[in-house]
Amino acid sequence: MTATKLGGPVAPVRPAPAGDPGGGLAGRTVKIVLLGLTVAIAVWAAFPLIENEMWTGLAILLATTAGLLYLYLTPRHIPLKYLAPGTVLLLLFQVFPVLYTASTAFTNFGDGHRGSKQEAVVAIQTASVTQVPGSRQYALTVATTGDPASGPLVFLVTDPVTRQVSAGDADGLAAVPPGDVTVGSTGRVTAADGYTVLTAGQASLRSAEITALAVPTAAGAIRSSGLSRAYEGRAGRAYDEGCDCIRDTATGRTWTADENVGAFVGADGDRLAQGWKVGVGFGNFTRVLTDSAIAGPFFRTLVWNVAFAVASTGGTFVLGLLLAMALHSPRVRGRLTYRVLLVLPYAMPSFAMLLVWRDMFNTDFGLINGLFGSDVDWFGGSASARLAVILVQLWLGYPYMFLVATGALQAIPRELSEASRIDGASAWGGFRRITLPLLMVALTPLLISSFAFNFNNFNAIYLTTEGAPFPADNPANGATDLLITYTYRIAFGGGGAQYGYAAAISIFIFLIVAVVSAVSFRRTRHLEEVHS
Repeated sequence: MTATKLGGPVAPVRPAPAGDPGGGLAGRTVKIVLLGLTVAIAVWAAFPLIENEMWTGLAILLATTAGLLYLYLTPRHIPLKYLAPGTVLLLLFQVFPVLYTASTAFTNFGDGHRGSKQEAVVAIQTASVTQVPGSRQYALTVATTGDPASGPLVFLVTDPVTRQVSAGDADGLAAVPPGDVTVGSTGRVTAADGYTVLTAGQASLRSAEITALAVPTAAGAIRSSGLSRAYEGRAGRAYDEGCDCIRDTATGRTWTADENVGAFVGADGDRLAQGWKVGVGFGNFTRVLTDSAIAGPFFRTLVWNVAFAVASTGGTFVLGLLLAMALHSPRVRGRLTYRVLLVLPYAMPSFAMLLVWRDMFNTDFGLINGLFGSDVDWFGGSASARLAVILVQLWLGYPYMFLVATGALQAIPRELSEASRIDGASAWGGFRRITLPLLMVALTPLLISSFAFNFNNFNAIYLTTEGAPFPADNPANGATDLLITYTYRIAFGGGGAQYGYAAAISIFIFLIVAVVSAVSFRRTRHLEEVHS
């Protein structure tokens, strides 16, 4: 199509490319808003990356933002316009967490090994600060930059000689401009721009945090002495750069830095509690396989984990299929009512039902023992506790299998069953040779996903038994623990978090589920080829 005007023809008018999501006023408006949000999020995310000097992350952020702007501001690459959002979300919420977990598995990251070596030195020195004769005294006001009940604490201290007010936290001390604070007659700060001064009642509720806070200084650290006074104490342990060690100023004892373990170690093997994050190679993985105190419980847990996943998946499948077959016959009256009743467990919140079942298995007042007149300590023995959690999972899981089996049965033509009966096949023979193979083609992928879910079914164990019962010699690994609950206890247990070790176990879990899924999917393709 060519437009004309006085003086001759002009350039042809070309329509917008078909399928361009930016076509039309509404499309352009949506595109502008979404791109504006993308740029705003990128700017918001850039500041913490710059502050922490994470230049690689900043480069990836800039490249991704520039790529998205180029992609959606040009009329080309139509398929990529639809694939890009899903790809970005996949990388952000799937690939990145997996890679981060894998990288953590090769470190000693955990309690006492979270930060850098310099941060460990500062923590060791400030933790050893004590008040000595001649320590400088300060008027103290406790404040926060956030919520009074949970925000980060800040010490507003007033030098008694210069009347200079400084603000201090775990990162250090900084002077506050005189015009930004109001100082009372006692020297204490009564108001400060950008800070919320805690009342006596609010400070009392956080007294433990106030006592624990130490503000690093050149001479040692500032610590509180009550809620209105503070002192600059002297560090009892100091870092000596010459020997790369921590030296006790009173006794002269030293702890030398060991870069292999990320800690200061004494001549007798004693380690200081505060260390730093270092790479340990395959140490966490070999620890699982070679440490006798860990390998035995780990493999026992693995065997039970597989048994639990197989029993839960197989049991729910068999029970769900039997109920679906029973209600598939047109001779059954009230099928709709039965189906509604059978899916009720699936409609209930699983976490609430797990808590109810835990109480039902209670030895003293549980419904199970009360109904049968028994006094079984269900969660006291390994066998009974494992049976209990499998029964609970059977009750919670069969409605899902019942629903999918019902749908798959309705998709199988009845003519096939009728033809098999005409050919003389029995009901069992027709089911085994015709119905079941056709069901497995449709249901095998669902069984694989159900196995993967049950293999990592954290709620089923943690909300019923919490992994119990525990042997006397290993309170960290219970008889009903799955690898996922065992990993959780390691990562967040009261004995100290070991994130690197927990990440290594997570990699083992990932590999096990991936191998089982790959083999099962290959079997599924074989079934599809046979029945295609």
